[in-house]
Amino acid sequence: MLIAERQSRLKEMLSKRGIADLDSLAAELGVSQSTIRRDIEMLEQTRLVERTHGGVIWVGDKPASDARPYAFDQRMGFCSDAKKQIARAARQLIQPGQTILLDGGTTTLYFAHELQGISLQLVTNSLPIANLFQNDDRVELVVTGGLMYPRYGVLLGPLTEDIVGTIHAKTLVLSVAGIHEGMLYNQNQLLVSAERRMMQQAQEVVLLADSGKFGQQALSRLGPLSDVDIVVSDQELSGEQRKQVEQAGCKLIIASNGSKSGESF
Repeated sequence: MLIAERQSRLKEMLSKRGIADLDSLAAELGVSQSTIRRDIEMLEQTRLVERTHGGVIWVGDKPASDARPYAFDQRMGFCSDAKKQIARAARQLIQPGQTILLDGGTTTLYFAHELQGISLQLVTNSLPIANLFQNDDRVELVVTGGLMYPRYGVLLGPLTEDIVGTIHAKTLVLSVAGIHEGMLYNQNQLLVSAERRMMQQAQEVVLLADSGKFGQQALSRLGPLSDVDIVVSDQELSGEQRKQVEQAGCKLIIASNGSKSGESF
């Protein structure tokens, strides 16, 4: 790949993702970390990116017409009916007074809406989720620090992981980009590192995943599906996919249409 072609592709990747780690960029472009660092230095000189500890964040070339606070708003309508059903079913797992770790994402944002009105201790690295509860005196809200990842509106990096490491939660609720052959995947290593730390700090891990996530892979592997205690999905989940969840030792809840509960397996 020519230098100009590689740098153009790197620029395109970063503008779409918002943030990325050096290992992932080097692997995708098939070059060394030193080469990636040189390319990033050139982008930094043009004020398109800012370097972070082990990664880089895109700060330039954003269209003035883009009024969305977070790019994931564009995906809120994708599979929205299934995500809302999953959120309502997962709500039944939460009791007042619990301490909950809540990861960022579109499905978890729908789930957060279902939690409004409940007395909770809520820890999140998601700014959109935190905004829902900033004036709710029934919720003791803890927002992790960290590097802002604009594509998802989440805080990531070593500071986030250090703060999460001081928390002990009853339940972690998270979503992922894909589930394939018994493994969980997400978009990059920074997301995965934060989620791994969250999983270590919770007694119970609940995965919200619509049926479209099954059979999909993403860049970074989070870990085995067997690390999850409960999977909440929708009615389109196939028999084979349901079997995979059960073989991983997870409790499976299938959200019902129009219902605030789900069917357990």
